[in-house]
Amino acid sequence: MSVFKNGVLRPENPASSKIQKALLYIPSNEVITSYDLLETKLGNLGWERYYEDPAFLQFHRRDSLNLISLPKDFSSFKSVHILDVVNKNREAFKIIDVIN
Repeated sequence: MSVFKNGVLRPENPASSKIQKALLYIPSNEVITSYDLLETKLGNLGWERYYEDPAFLQFHRRDSLNLISLPKDFSSFKSVHILDVVNKNREAFKIIDVIN
């Protein structure tokens, strides 16, 4: 990636930015930035909170055996968790790259 600055096109310093994976809610084109937002979107898709294990934030559907288990802290929400949400909700979510 390049940066145009002061009339000069230069390669961007890779150390200054980092590409990370993010979860995109397709119907509204929203990037999921919190568990509150994710819980709302999952709720609209029929997922319910599962309170069996207090160490995790978990969701289940009454019509399936699927369970989504996420770390309690959203800052620990990593690619493996994003992939789990996407695999169980392919029509509603996708993985995107974001630059930090």
